[in-house]
Amino acid sequence: MSTGTAEHGAETFIEVTEQAAEKALSLIEGEGLETDEAGLRLYVQQGGCAGLSYGMRFDNDAEEDDRVFTHHGLRIFVDPASMNYIQGSVLDFEDGLQGAGFHVENPNVVSECGCGESFRT
Repeated sequence: MSTGTAEHGAETFIEVTEQAAEKALSLIEGEGLETDEAGLRLYVQQGGCAGLSYGMRFDNDAEEDDRVFTHHGLRIFVDPASMNYIQGSVLDFEDGLQGAGFHVENPNVVSECGCGESFRT
């Protein structure tokens, strides 16, 4: 397991906005999980009209080969295969009139489907 933090200079990693971290930590606590061990797993899966889609879930701990990033007290777990698609991305949380939810700003995306739920790199 390798780790990363917001202070990692030139290394490519996943960033998390403060708003996204606060929301995720609140949800983790609501699930009764320990925020010092549990975290948010961010992954890429096959699916959607553009070929790939994002997935997120809470995990109690990282897997052995995960990259682990910590931002604003939130641990993010990313498996090696997903890291190939989402390195350099920023996880944000939007709470607006169109609805609330997490959003991944991914610099590797070359096209997205019309609804924005899937992408291609």
